Amino acid sequence: MSKAKVARKSTLIDMTAMSDVTVLLLTFFMLTSTFVKKEPVEVNTPASVSEIKIPETNILQILIDPTGKVFLSLDKQTDMINTLTTVGGELGVSFTTEEIQKFKIQKTFGVPMKNMKAFLALPAEKGDEILKDYGIPTDSTDNQFKVWIKAARATNQDLRIAIKADSKTPYKVIKDVMTSLQDLRENRYNLITSLKVESAN
Repeated sequence: MSKAKVARKSTLIDMTAMSDVTVLLLTFFMLTSTFVKKEPVEVNTPASVSEIKIPETNILQILIDPTGKVFLSLDKQTDMINTLTTVGGELGVSFTTEEIQKFKIQKTFGVPMKNMKAFLALPAEKGDEILKDYGIPTDSTDNQFKVWIKAARATNQDLRIAIKADSKTPYKVIKDVMTSLQDLRENRYNLITSLKVESAN
């Protein structure tokens, strides 16, 4: 009695559909992802249990490093341009078109106005390297921080203010920043924190 021959089936798998899905997923994640802004200083935010997310647009972020230096960032280039020209006009500094174009692409800024033109003349890499050594003046005799906040608010009424400070930043510095905001009647702002992980008992 002869054995029945089993027909061999192809072991090849058509991967076309899998490739299509992979490309679609990759495209989706690329288009929907948001890039983290490059910051001049490393800030370790304090932990909290709040999970409220701040909006991704119309944000004025106040960055405070552990030594008390203050930096600002805006998420729209038009706001950057209008704020710079307003502050420059108030503090008696005018900027060329080239300087304005260079300023509008800054991720974070924080230079006293007297140093701004010299800072903008530096190559981008050098500027990023030394920005951490500056900081916007917040003292009572030269509070340029208030001028920047007032100008930014005048530029965009929909701005939400968010404070991102290091957990080791002296309380006095945070208090001075909040007092300056209150002087401008800016009483609503968010505090950026990292999510606190509660240990299970």
